[in-house]
Amino acid sequence: MISLLQKLFSLLIVIEFVLGNVANGFIALVNCTDWVKRCKISCADGILTALAVSRIGLLWVIIFFWYGFLFYPALYSLRLKTIIHIAWVISNHFSLWLVTSLSIFYLLKIANFSSLLFLHLKWRAERVILMVLWGSLFILVCHLTVLSIDVKMRMNDYGRNITWKTNLIEVMHLSNKTVFTLTNIIPFIMSLTAFLLLIFSLWKHLKRMQLSGKGTQDPSTKVHVRAIQTVISFLLLFVIYFLVHIIIIWSFITPKNTSVLMLCEVLRMLHPSVHSLILIWGNKTLRQAFLSFLWQLTCWLKEKK
Repeated sequence: MISLLQKLFSLLIVIEFVLGNVANGFIALVNCTDWVKRCKISCADGILTALAVSRIGLLWVIIFFWYGFLFYPALYSLRLKTIIHIAWVISNHFSLWLVTSLSIFYLLKIANFSSLLFLHLKWRAERVILMVLWGSLFILVCHLTVLSIDVKMRMNDYGRNITWKTNLIEVMHLSNKTVFTLTNIIPFIMSLTAFLLLIFSLWKHLKRMQLSGKGTQDPSTKVHVRAIQTVISFLLLFVIYFLVHIIIIWSFITPKNTSVLMLCEVLRMLHPSVHSLILIWGNKTLRQAFLSFLWQLTCWLKEKK
C-alpha cells in the first residue's frame, strides 16, 4: 500500500513533471517558431532550444524510473535498469553541459575585462561554445564506456573464481561512480567560475560608474544583474541536483526505502523544471511571449464564460 507521504511525493513529482514539460516545451516552441520566421537562430537561442529538448528527455527518463521503481519493482530488472540509466546519463549530460555553455556564453558576451585572452575568447564566443560542447562529447563517450564495461561484468559469468569476479565487479562499479561524480563536478566548476567572473565584472563596472558619477541604473548593470540571477539560480538548483544524485549513487536505496527515493526524485526534478521557468522569466523574448500567451488564455476563458 502507498502511504500518505508517498502519495504527497507522487503528487509533487507529477506537478514538477507537468510544469517542466510545459516550460521546456514553451521554450522550444517559441525559439523554433522564431527560427522558422527569421530563417536563422542566435547562439543563445540555439543553446536554449537544445537545453529545453534535453530536459524534456531527462524529465521523461526520471518519471519512467520513478514509476517503474514504485509500481513495478519486480519487473525492474538489471537490463531495464541499465537501459533507463544509459538514457538518463545521455539526457543528464546534455542538460548540464548545455546550461554550462549558456553560463559561459553569458560571461563572454556580458563581462568586460581588459585581458587579451578574454578579449580573444569574447570575439570568438560561438567557437568557444562549440569547443566546450565537443569536449563534453569526449567526456560522455568515456562515461558510457566505463558504464558499459560495468554492465557487462554484472551480466556475464567469469567462471568459477567467484572472489575474483566479485572484486572486479566492485572495482568497475566504484570506477563508474567516480566517473559519474567527476562528469558532474566539471560543469559545475565551470559554471561557478563563470558566475564569479560575472560578479567581479559587475563590481568593476559599478566602481567605474560611481567614479564617473553616472549612477548604477545603466543598461549594462541591468544586463549583468539578470545574467548573474540566471547563473546563480542554476548553481543553487544544481547543488541540490548533484547532492541528491550523490546520495542515490553512493548509497544503497532499495524498494524498502521508497519514501527516501521519492524525496530524492522530488528534489532532483526541481533542476530541469524550475530552472526552465527561471530562464523564461529572465529572457525578454520568452517572457513577453509567455505574458502574451497568458493574456490570450485569460481572454479566451472570459469568452467561454
